[in-house]
Amino acid sequence: MAANTPSAGGLAAFERVLLAGNRWLIIAMMAAMVALVFANVVSRYIFNFSIIWAEELSQYLMVWITFLGAGLAMREGRHVAVEMLQDALSPRLARAARVIVIIAILAFLATLIVLGVRFASFAWDQETPVMNIPTGIPYLAVPIGAFLFLVHMAFISGDFLHKRVETPESTEAGGEDG
Repeated sequence: MAANTPSAGGLAAFERVLLAGNRWLIIAMMAAMVALVFANVVSRYIFNFSIIWAEELSQYLMVWITFLGAGLAMREGRHVAVEMLQDALSPRLARAARVIVIIAILAFLATLIVLGVRFASFAWDQETPVMNIPTGIPYLAVPIGAFLFLVHMAFISGDFLHKRVETPESTEAGGEDG
């Protein structure tokens, strides 16, 4: 019933846009990083010329990709998870353990957001060594990525609580050729 309400439909549309935007942003950043590193290697070894800002920008892109992709990876079940404890518990205790995990993750993410904003604003007046941009820009990856992770967590927390989460194929199930 609730899924047919306008607000639920708007929330589902927002979730689809968020997922698509998150994925495409990560893909674009990875493509830019690959192109930049490749161009720098080619220019260094063929033309004996190095793009001086390529390494710094590639490092910052890697940091941004990591933090923007963390929530998406969690959502797709791609983070390492140890489920032995919850599998050994009764269904009621396992659910309580998942509630504790959700609360701990949300508290950690809230802390990352607050401290990340403080750190980025503290470093804003400094400049990066090569590109001479505010150091706060690379540091903003932490609070923005943590906020995005928190939004992803909000969308899947109900499924996580009831153990209806996506998991990638097991290496055991797909890795047997014989």
